[in-house]
Amino acid sequence: MRRRRNRAQMVAIDQINVTPLLDLTFLLLIAFMITMPLMEYGTNVSEPPEMNSEKLPDENFVCVSLTKDGTIMLDKDAISRADLEKKLQELSAKKPRPQLLLRGDGSRSYKDVIELLALIRAQGFSDATLVTQAESNN
Repeated sequence: MRRRRNRAQMVAIDQINVTPLLDLTFLLLIAFMITMPLMEYGTNVSEPPEMNSEKLPDENFVCVSLTKDGTIMLDKDAISRADLEKKLQELSAKKPRPQLLLRGDGSRSYKDVIELLALIRAQGFSDATLVTQAESNN
């Protein structure tokens, strides 16, 4: 008779109730669905970055700027994207190759600056420097 009791107890162990696990999983899923949009838009970045970095080069550099209205400037001259590509190809072939500095207006979107950086890298300038404002000593 004792053997029958042990078998009955072993059969009960073979079944696992997954209902509490599913409840917990759905609870966590709902919690993350609610909190993720809040975390994504919770930070407001409106000023250009301030960094403590090395000084800009004094000679042999070219500055590409993205203005507030989206105009691309090569040094002091406004230029189209197609003309910029051609000019950068010419500059990358020069010996010694100039240092490229990229400046973006603080009101432009991050996407615009990154697209311009991708265009610069496609023309052979893999070491372009992003220019930032100097840190204020408060």
